[in-house]
Amino acid sequence: MDNKELPTLLNLAIQHLLNNEPAAIHALEEIPRELFVPLFSAAFKGGHKNIVKAMVKVWPFMCLHIGSLRTRESQRELLKAMVESLQFLPVQNSASRSPKLRILDLRQDFGCKIICPESSAKSPACFHSCAYSEHSILKIEGQCSMATTSEPGAQSSKQAMELLVNLSLGRTLRETEFLVLLLNKVEQSSGSLHLCCRDLQIDKLCDCRNTLHHLDLKCIDHLAVDQASLSEVTTLLAQVVHLDRLCLCKITCRSLNGEAFRNFISELGRMDHLNELNLSSFCLTDHLENVLRVLPASLEFLHLPFCGLSYNDFKFLSECPQANHLKLLNISNNPMNWEDSEPLYNLLQNNSSTLQHLAINHCLLTDSTISVLISVLSRCSQLRILNFSSNPITMTMLMRILEHLTSLVQLKYVFCPIPVHCYRRWHFQDSLDRQKLADVQAQLKRMLQEAKRNDMHWITFSD
Repeated sequence: MDNKELPTLLNLAIQHLLNNEPAAIHALEEIPRELFVPLFSAAFKGGHKNIVKAMVKVWPFMCLHIGSLRTRESQRELLKAMVESLQFLPVQNSASRSPKLRILDLRQDFGCKIICPESSAKSPACFHSCAYSEHSILKIEGQCSMATTSEPGAQSSKQAMELLVNLSLGRTLRETEFLVLLLNKVEQSSGSLHLCCRDLQIDKLCDCRNTLHHLDLKCIDHLAVDQASLSEVTTLLAQVVHLDRLCLCKITCRSLNGEAFRNFISELGRMDHLNELNLSSFCLTDHLENVLRVLPASLEFLHLPFCGLSYNDFKFLSECPQANHLKLLNISNNPMNWEDSEPLYNLLQNNSSTLQHLAINHCLLTDSTISVLISVLSRCSQLRILNFSSNPITMTMLMRILEHLTSLVQLKYVFCPIPVHCYRRWHFQDSLDRQKLADVQAQLKRMLQEAKRNDMHWITFSD
């Protein structure tokens, strides 16, 4: 048989099963384990709730990941059904179709497959299992192994299990209801189920304190907090041991010279694996140095919008080793109304070989400043997205920028400002002359065509 026909035959067989729900559920005791993954994928995409529930109960692999399967709001019930299907049974080694699921991963991750490759049938492993919590499978089984060595015959009555999730606290009623389901399942397990939250987003930290007591913050890789005091954030960071990404927005601090800020810097200095830092609407005027000095050299993504950065802040930013190999730099909404452009020039120069995304919109950049930056921008060979919208520049300068940047083959999207001549009063939207804007857009399009860069998109702010 032609191998090209096999996927079609497999899909036909799977669709036949899905169309007959009772037969599909009954067949789970018979079908080869190799068919579980394609059948689960099709059942999940098709919203076959009962089949998904039944598959979780007899899943023949150690782990089950949502992975690249899209989890739309309409499929939220499927996730609930999977959680409800988890079984906490004594360790068994007899029946081939007894449940083997130890790790259920409800996170959407496009780089993750539904199951991990098995290193061995006797000792399967999951690449995404928890590594830091005392309640993880790794730690519990390590303790059991030591107990068995010291007391032969000792054995845990239940297998440890992990439930991997990303959570948002304080945002919607639906998310709150889902969290309640998770916590109830953990309680039902009598300690055998570890709720492992990897990505935690908190809206109004003061309203979520009770919920946080139920989570093990050692598991968190990504933490985002919106609206909190700096002292509250510092208390939270003290419980985190391994953080890749930290996002803080609208954090209040009475004084950058006080104890609260010093304690925050001390905790930030423990984040040795931090890869991304986002401080939005976090006033750091003349204090950016305190933050950057304690960051690891591995930092690749730096967001500092609405931080009130001064000339001295930019000068230090251009000199510190923590910001010389960035892939993303967002310094938008920090007015640069000084004449010396050297700090910004040096900052871009230091990152010219790595920078992929640059955002400098709403920075009051004028023609004179842009003219200095053009040469270094044209050397940012990896640049893919450039956002410098809402800056007061002329059409002449906009055309000059385009001429220099079309040589950057990786650059596909440019969000550019509307030239000042299109406004009767810059930057009042109701004074925008739409016809003049249309003429600008047409001119940019012609220039891109002449440069044979139809793959590059220049987008004005009003778009």
